Amino acid sequence: MRLLFRQRVFSWFDSYDIYDEEGRTVFTVEGQLSWGHKLNILDASGAYLAMVKERVLTFLPQFELYYGQDYVGCVRKEFTFFRPSFTLDFNGWSVDGNWMEWDYEILDAEGRTVARISKELLHFSDTYVIDVDLPVNALSAVMVVLAIDAEKCSRG
Repeated sequence: MRLLFRQRVFSWFDSYDIYDEEGRTVFTVEGQLSWGHKLNILDASGAYLAMVKERVLTFLPQFELYYGQDYVGCVRKEFTFFRPSFTLDFNGWSVDGNWMEWDYEILDAEGRTVARISKELLHFSDTYVIDVDLPVNALSAVMVVLAIDAEKCSRG
């Protein structure tokens, strides 16, 4: 399953539209005014599904992941000098990517690819392509991508 993840150009808060290959909206993401990033993920009809929420007052960035109101895991930025690294406490997954963080993979506990993420250049806003192995993993992969993108935005 291929998803196109695009940040809205004219928006006060973090907001994104996520489309399938046919251009149909699969998810929308609405940023919420809060201390730190708080991103609500909605389905195509506007029903709330999940949330990515930045934990504030931490040494390195951390993002909590929720399905509905239930906490399901965390994405943490690790301290490194050259190559950005993230630890996932979520689904037994890990992240592996290049030094510019534009292309990376989400791997399961056995090292199999769950999703491939690549940034498309020359767009007015952040645009990513997410290739998900199984449609059932789409929402979870979107949550991880949102957390990593929010961390990059926080760095400026």
